[in-house]
Amino acid sequence: MPSPKDFQEELVRMIGEAEKQGLSSIEINSGALHRKVGGYPGNSHRMPSCCEVMRQYMKSGDVVIKAPPKGNGASLTIKYKLPR
Repeated sequence: MPSPKDFQEELVRMIGEAEKQGLSSIEINSGALHRKVGGYPGNSHRMPSCCEVMRQYMKSGDVVIKAPPKGNGASLTIKYKLPR
């Protein structure tokens, strides 16, 4: 069962990889992030925690591209500006 730290570590890894490639931004989807960390889809998923970590990592210039009606869900997509 993934923890908030697991989500944060993968998020940081994905952003770091995009920075190494010289990208100016990266769009990260919560469903894709959770699948990489594990436990989604499934009965014991941690999607609210995944979405919270993604939102907490936002800085000035980052944008929520898509948000589910209830706020947390697999469609949450955030565009993170690079470099961090």
